[in-house]
Amino acid sequence: MQKLVNAWAKQGVMLPRSLHSLYEHLRDYLVAIDQERIIGCVSLHITWEDLAEIRTLAVAPEAHGRGVGRRLVEQALEDARDLGLTHIFVLTYVPDFFARMGFLPASKADLPQKIWQECVHCPRFPDCDETAMTLDL
Repeated sequence: MQKLVNAWAKQGVMLPRSLHSLYEHLRDYLVAIDQERIIGCVSLHITWEDLAEIRTLAVAPEAHGRGVGRRLVEQALEDARDLGLTHIFVLTYVPDFFARMGFLPASKADLPQKIWQECVHCPRFPDCDETAMTLDL
């Protein structure tokens, strides 16, 4: 999973994840496996009693266009509902993907300050060029 995520991080489209970070948040992650190989992952990170972030959505290039990312996000949203969460947000470079799943553009200023603790590790901080989007479940 780290290899997949960090390959995308090298392209500047997501934050890199250390092995320590992945283990620390392992229960946040869902993975897609094809022939015993991880071809996708996503994290549902709870940030408040009713709020979670979809983050670290990564799909192997050879699995693009097969619905892997969509299915991972759908499962994360189902898990969020099961946990009683009512609001989901994402910071993304692919807003069209999330718009097709019902997410709406949002102002970053409306997101809780707590989410920015990860952003300080981004090379683009504080000039974030990702699109904030939200979904009410």
